[in-house]
Amino acid sequence: MSSTLFRTKKVEQSILDTEEPEHALKKSLSALDLTVFGVGVIIGTGIFVLTGTVAKNNAGPATALAFVAAGVACALAALCYAEFASTVPVAGSAYTFSYASLGELPAWIIGWDLVLEFALGTAVVAVGWSGYIQSLMDNAGWAMPAALGSREGSDVFGFDILAAALVLVLTGILVLGMKLSARITSIVVAIKVTVVLVVIIAGAFLIKGENYDPFIPKEQPVEAGASLDSPLIQLMFGWAPSNFGVMGIFTAASVVFFAFIGFDVVATAAEETRNPQRDMPRGILGSLFICTALYVAVSIVVTGMQHYSRLSVDAPLADAFKATGHPWYAGFISFGAAVGLTTVCMILLLGQTRVFFAMSRDGLLPRFFSRVHPRFKTPHRPTILLGVVIAVLAGFTPLTELAALVNIGTLFAFVVVAIGVLVLRRTRPDLHRAFRTPWVPVIPILSVCASLWLMINLPAETWVRFGIWMAAGFIVYFLYGRTHSRLAKGKETTPQQTL
Repeated sequence: MSSTLFRTKKVEQSILDTEEPEHALKKSLSALDLTVFGVGVIIGTGIFVLTGTVAKNNAGPATALAFVAAGVACALAALCYAEFASTVPVAGSAYTFSYASLGELPAWIIGWDLVLEFALGTAVVAVGWSGYIQSLMDNAGWAMPAALGSREGSDVFGFDILAAALVLVLTGILVLGMKLSARITSIVVAIKVTVVLVVIIAGAFLIKGENYDPFIPKEQPVEAGASLDSPLIQLMFGWAPSNFGVMGIFTAASVVFFAFIGFDVVATAAEETRNPQRDMPRGILGSLFICTALYVAVSIVVTGMQHYSRLSVDAPLADAFKATGHPWYAGFISFGAAVGLTTVCMILLLGQTRVFFAMSRDGLLPRFFSRVHPRFKTPHRPTILLGVVIAVLAGFTPLTELAALVNIGTLFAFVVVAIGVLVLRRTRPDLHRAFRTPWVPVIPILSVCASLWLMINLPAETWVRFGIWMAAGFIVYFLYGRTHSRLAKGKETTPQQTL
């Protein structure tokens, strides 16, 4: 059985499968489109919320250094993703990379993981978007009925119609084609980045030098019960990382890392890129660099405007402007956050449908879902199915406690991709690699270590829920995927086979 569980799919076969007429996606994306996708999914609530959380609880003005540290950890993973995406330009991201290097079972595990990650991510972001829109409506004097609004902290059972509607609208856009999705994303990202730049420029004139003293606090003014110590670290090692001083910067990095989640979604669009060997590395690394620079600038400005000990945890940027006598910016920032979350939601949904599509094309999920629309050349069946499921999930389910599953799923994917680079370098040294991860094996090993370190900073409850989902994945694989896989049926050399 071990030989079947770890059978690999040849890179050449993966590329041939993309040429099947009924299962081929349309190639329409450029390096600019990919960069816009990356910026669109990375810049979300993280830049508006996490800055205040880690500044007040961990690093003070040195939060900028925490963003740099988190950006470096992501860059290590991004270099590995860039090599794979340029070598295996096929939909599916980490799932496809794992299938080519580690084998079918590891590929299934990571694919199952990504389905959960993107589904919950999309639902959580949709609920967050709904909250911002309802806040703006309240400011304008329009109140949503309790039964049709957000349910967090409410005793009224209801359906979040705004969150569900957003997911359904974005589902329709994704069905109509990638180029349309890219154009809409470009417009929204331009608005979102403009808001961030206005915040940076306007806030720069309100900075007071004394707010940077001390730059690296030796004591943190954490309120009772607000500590970010990891229960898992205490359970495993009997100690927790320091939440102040130099170690506070690294603790903050493990928190703000989650503001970077999303650049890996760019890799899911490799098959729809006109020149993936050249454009995928540019899109992945370019979007990560731009977002890191913006995060660092925002953190420097907000901790300079208001002393870190007085920063708001829920809305640090908006409240910092209010504290300096400029309340108008609060509404402006809320508008930017609401607009920004639209693209985050759409690109996460895009990533999930492409992973689902790739798994079904390989037979690990029903092949019915791998047939593309005859006109739009998009995977319309999984897009519609997942869009409806996520819309219901976002409408009915409070997802605050489950949101951490998005984080552990992403980090797990980073670990697998880094290991896959090492394995494929050894097993297929003959492959043409348009982009090569530098300093192999040092960079992949560092990427694995950085991701594992951030994973163990997550709460133990997150690990338990993640384990339950993975166990369910094993059951599905052994009951269906292992026997229906195209490799299991000996069809790995018949790229022209159709349904």
